[in-house]
Amino acid sequence: MKERLEINVRDIPGNIKKVRKIKALTQDFLAAKLHISQNAYSKIELGHSKLTVERLYQISVILDVQMNQLINFKASDFTGRIQLVPG
Repeated sequence: MKERLEINVRDIPGNIKKVRKIKALTQDFLAAKLHISQNAYSKIELGHSKLTVERLYQISVILDVQMNQLINFKASDFTGRIQLVPG
């Protein structure tokens, strides 16, 4: 159980990036919505910044997804909506 939990926590930043790309949004857009710099937002997606539950909730609202979709990413949740953007 602990091993599975640790894997999920490490996957969240990458899951956020996947959903952002599926939604065809830029890092600049999310950073502006979060009132942080693009560089600070990039650190979130790279896993260099610790995510609080509040920040994860804010990101989920901006991406219009449930928090559990960022924690346990399943591509099937987004079938037919893939519009990848660079970055």
